[in-house]
Amino acid sequence: MEDYGLARQKLFTLQRRTLEKRLHAFYYQTHDEKTTIEMLIALQVRDELTGDAFDFSRMLTSVVYRIFLRTRTTKIMRRFYLYFIDYFSGKDWQLLTAKLFPVLTYNEEDPEVVKVQTCDEEIIGCAES
Repeated sequence: MEDYGLARQKLFTLQRRTLEKRLHAFYYQTHDEKTTIEMLIALQVRDELTGDAFDFSRMLTSVVYRIFLRTRTTKIMRRFYLYFIDYFSGKDWQLLTAKLFPVLTYNEEDPEVVKVQTCDEEIIGCAES
């Protein structure tokens, strides 16, 4: 990280354009998703602290898309994905959620189909125990 001019202090002092160039170079040369996500979150904190004076919102949208939609899902992505909701449209956000949490995705069956599959009649002659 130091080789790319991205010390922790520099994240809070450099201009937006310089940070974008360095972060872009850092990610595409190292493919370190974890560190890139953490730096982008630090820049979101900087954006909130500086207010309207400097705009650090939605930095490196293409890198965020690549990390979250085109790379393998990692624990760090699941942990911090909520911080990047502004980067995605509604449809992309649904795709991202389905990708990150595949266990939660299922097809809800149509209630009519379920009703047809169940027996509406009373079972006559059931043995009582």
